[in-house]
Amino acid sequence: MGDPVSQHLLPVGVEAAHLRVVPYSSLGGGVLSGKYSRDDLAATSAGTGDSNRRSHNLTLGTLTERNLAVADVARGVAADLGRAPAQVALAWTLRNPGVATTLIGARTPAQLRENLGTLEIAFTTTQLTRLNEASAIELGQPHDLLASDNMRQVTTGGLRIETRR
Repeated sequence: MGDPVSQHLLPVGVEAAHLRVVPYSSLGGGVLSGKYSRDDLAATSAGTGDSNRRSHNLTLGTLTERNLAVADVARGVAADLGRAPAQVALAWTLRNPGVATTLIGARTPAQLRENLGTLEIAFTTTQLTRLNEASAIELGQPHDLLASDNMRQVTTGGLRIETRR
């Protein structure tokens, strides 16, 4: 998903080379705007939903339980700030040092005004922590295997290199 949910892991060297990305769907097809709920996920999963944007987002993999959980946190932070969830999601994206800018898909003047309100948002450390923890990506295999104590013992034979002081 080209949104804050997945864009925080940039390829090694990108930041060192001063390269930046431009996420194309920072609201995850509308999931982070708060427009979808678990009822939408259940309806489209059961095949009872309309053939519309909901089912399209389900097919693309943006309408998932995990992403709805991230949207819940974004909605909570938005409530704390008295802002719309879409504004929080866009502001959160723009705070990422690896992001140059983001594309917005406003279809109406009202949506454009709301999206521009993103530029006025200032997060607390606690709010950013909540958002980042909710969207953290588990690295899975082979990372988990390679980072395990057992694998480290097998590959290093117990050798420890002390750091210089």
